[in-house]
Amino acid sequence: MAQFFSLHPEQPQVRLVKQAAEIMRGGGLVAFPTDSAYALGGHTGDNPLLARIRRIRGVDERHLFTLICRDLSDIATFARVDNAQYRLLKATTPGPYTFILEGTKELPRRVLHPKRKTIGLRIPDHPVVSALLAELGEPILSSTLLLPDEAHPLTDADEIRARLEKEVDLIIEAGPCRGEATTVIDLTSGSPELVREGRGSLAPFGL
Repeated sequence: MAQFFSLHPEQPQVRLVKQAAEIMRGGGLVAFPTDSAYALGGHTGDNPLLARIRRIRGVDERHLFTLICRDLSDIATFARVDNAQYRLLKATTPGPYTFILEGTKELPRRVLHPKRKTIGLRIPDHPVVSALLAELGEPILSSTLLLPDEAHPLTDADEIRARLEKEVDLIIEAGPCRGEATTVIDLTSGSPELVREGRGSLAPFGL
């Protein structure tokens, strides 16, 4: 049965943030709010965690996971970023965007796209996520909490508890969560390519 933490949306309680980080470090799967919708996430190198997320999401090994990062230095550690890409990232983060980039050798191969060796990366604009990342000292491997055959991601902690209480280890509630997924931009080809239009504006990318 999942634990349930209620965190302040602007000033999350340090004690609960520490407990949530410990659950992630121990291999736990956490449902947490972001600046777009709820996400499922945990420790980056944990293979059983990947299998659990895939099972809940109803996706296969080709599913592109997202690495939630603290800042641009994190992104530069885990993805190959040239000067033009860096300028775009600097202008649009933190915010409701996921960027597809080529992963570096710092990442386990199993979290990368099996053929393209890419991964999604993002820096959310959400105090709870920022506090979690600061406590962890490393990125969170994540996937939008979108259940099979459903058009929209989950946004309500009580609904998540009713539907996934036996599937996750912790559910974090921190007030209302937007129901719109991130805008996904592929930066691997030299110019931005739209993969999914979501909450983030396309204007910064000329799309």
